[in-house]
Amino acid sequence: MGKGQASISNTIRTLRFHAGEMTQAALAEKVGVTRQTIVAIEQGRYSPSLEVAFRIAAAFKVPLEQAFQWEPQQAEETR
Repeated sequence: MGKGQASISNTIRTLRFHAGEMTQAALAEKVGVTRQTIVAIEQGRYSPSLEVAFRIAAAFKVPLEQAFQWEPQQAEETR
């Protein structure tokens, strides 16, 4: 099996907007992480742990798949 990089995207900014323009700090407090962690996740610079991802989805009362999307990239080498 070849190795490829996975791409994880998210809709946190949109979800915050639809949740009464929730601030990053307010979301961080609900989830139990720092605001800087929310910033990094939102910008795609950091992939959260599975637990944090579930906590973020729960904060917005949406399924995990609505908050985060995973798109595996094809391996550079095919076998």
